[in-house]
Amino acid sequence: MKGRTALVTGASRGIGAAIAERFRDAGARVLTPIRGEMELASVASVRAFLAGLSDPVDILVNNAGINLLGSIREVLDRDLMETLQTNLVAPLLLAQGVVGGMIERGYGRIVNISSIWSVVSRKRRVSYTVTKAGLNGLTRALAVELAPFGILVNTVAPGYVNTELTLKNNTDQELAAIREGIPLRRLGEPGEIAEVVAFLCSGKNSYITGQTIIADGGYTCL
Repeated sequence: MKGRTALVTGASRGIGAAIAERFRDAGARVLTPIRGEMELASVASVRAFLAGLSDPVDILVNNAGINLLGSIREVLDRDLMETLQTNLVAPLLLAQGVVGGMIERGYGRIVNISSIWSVVSRKRRVSYTVTKAGLNGLTRALAVELAPFGILVNTVAPGYVNTELTLKNNTDQELAAIREGIPLRRLGEPGEIAEVVAFLCSGKNSYITGQTIIADGGYTCL
């Protein structure tokens, strides 16, 4: 990745922070916009950020996402629209904004961070599952469209990872049960997910595109 410019959203903590650190270690210049620089829930803010980019982006990692819990009877209109905009529309807009330069250079890597809840689900995850499943679909569509230009597009779908979001959405008792339900008997670590993303975004990946790679310690095998 030496000499490449990478844009990573949601890099202030958790998986995003681990990805950004891994990229820097590999020699990439990493852009990690904070909310004050780009508000993903706002189309205008995303477009303004893209318009202000001074350097072409070689690598895009759409990591940022929100998970507002609610059943189909509980979900509020504003929560649904915010989740759709943040988890699905913003990644599409960011890809749209950077692929032109990738096409010109004949090189690009895009990785969307999805979730196991895009392929399976659980109660009160309706908005999250819908948007993350849509992100998997976006990956496949872009992979087909951009392959002739040397641009590879993939999804990484983490399972339970030791992040603030996981700890926020599950009680201690739930986390204990979750660990027992994972064949490896533990949560994943952000750095482990970052390693998968780093490979997909590196020059070492020359033939994997359009895939949703599940990194969940075997959870979805049961």
